[in-house]
Amino acid sequence: MGLIDIVILAFYFIILLCVGFYFSGRHTDHDDYFLGGRNIKSWHVGLSVVATDVGGGFSIGLGGLGFSMGLSGSWMLFTGLCGAWLSAVFLIPKIKKLEEVKKFSTFNDIISHFYGGKVALLATFISIIGYVGFTSSQFLAGAKLTSAAFPEVSFYQALWLMGTIAIIYTAFGGLKAVIYTDTIQWIVLMCGLIFVGIPLGYFYVGGWEVISTTLPASFFSLNEITLNQFIQWTFTIIPVWFIGLTLYQRIYACADEKAAKKAWFIAGLLEWPIMALMGTVLGLLARVAYDTGLFTSIGHPAGSGLDVEMALPLLLKQSLLPGFLGLVLAAYFSAILSTADSCLMAASGSIMSDLYLRFSKKQKPNLVRVSQIATFVIGLFSLVLATRFTNVLNLMLLSYGVMVSGLFIPVIGALVLKKLSPAQGFISIILGGGVTLYGEISGTLEVPIIWGLSASLFGFFLGKITAKTNNEV
Repeated sequence: MGLIDIVILAFYFIILLCVGFYFSGRHTDHDDYFLGGRNIKSWHVGLSVVATDVGGGFSIGLGGLGFSMGLSGSWMLFTGLCGAWLSAVFLIPKIKKLEEVKKFSTFNDIISHFYGGKVALLATFISIIGYVGFTSSQFLAGAKLTSAAFPEVSFYQALWLMGTIAIIYTAFGGLKAVIYTDTIQWIVLMCGLIFVGIPLGYFYVGGWEVISTTLPASFFSLNEITLNQFIQWTFTIIPVWFIGLTLYQRIYACADEKAAKKAWFIAGLLEWPIMALMGTVLGLLARVAYDTGLFTSIGHPAGSGLDVEMALPLLLKQSLLPGFLGLVLAAYFSAILSTADSCLMAASGSIMSDLYLRFSKKQKPNLVRVSQIATFVIGLFSLVLATRFTNVLNLMLLSYGVMVSGLFIPVIGALVLKKLSPAQGFISIILGGGVTLYGEISGTLEVPIIWGLSASLFGFFLGKITAKTNNEV
């Protein structure tokens, strides 16, 4: 990597830090820090939503899917489009009406409203654990990209570098800094991939003639996906749009229902087909480079068992000229940081609103400063957790799975039913999250999230029977 690439990346990181410091002293209160004053425009929110959802985990993960299975890997983000539009139609209208009256600030306010404080406390712990995992996965993605681009930088040095930058500007800037930097980051990502990454990667591997003769026809098909894969993605990703802490923050940050729905429709289209195909195409190009021996000179000859998620960073490093490499790396760093900052903000927001303020005897002074400290602490913990994992997509899907299987059924119940009891929410969350976690750790259940959701549904009805017996309903 040349000096010009380092300068470009340094300039990009300085801009992000400046945005964070700019908003640092402009928060009027705790609500403004976490919800941006509840009047942010649709386009900013929409770009922030898709930047957060796709982020580094899916960007690097999509590259890995393109490397291992070709264009069919793009179907993973089709579930993102479905989730965004379904939640725009069914979730947002009800949530915005409640929020305007109750002034909700977190996802767990919804759980508390329908199931009571004790169930909301349980949901809070599951949500925080899930979002700490999401944050860690983004730091991990950034470390993989950095260590591939800078061989002289070790994986753990890269991990701490990426994490520190994200933690600083997020903690100082709050949600406004997160959303406005997400807008910048998404624009950088699109321009970097469309105008630099894909064209130069295409010519580097030798063009269509080499690509078509190197890879089997299945890599260019959209039908090469197993039923288990599609079920896993569908039941893991779509429900997140109904339970994601980051998404509820952005629903509340929109001025009204119309603005929120518009933001969600924008986000869905940007996820699929735009980002989905770009990510998998780059992964496919990385596979061509690997199979034709273009990575041999950097210690990864064909057939050497390369980590599929490292192939895309290696392609960028090898194929891009000085200056262009800095631009495209900035694009991928933007994806990584846009999710890391949002997940970090969601976790700290839940800790402050659902735990700290709930158990404090009286209103505490200087809540903005306390919120910033909480964000720093959660960020550091996420960094430490990231050192324990090696696969970005697996860590993300594990976090998604436990959260979805515990919380999705109670949320759907709140949307469609009029009479609910604490027992329904409590048993559903415990059984759903517990079964999925057991299945993921033990490896004894095929598609653990299906078992988890089934257990959650069973627990929901069991809770209804229990509530009737105790005359709760």
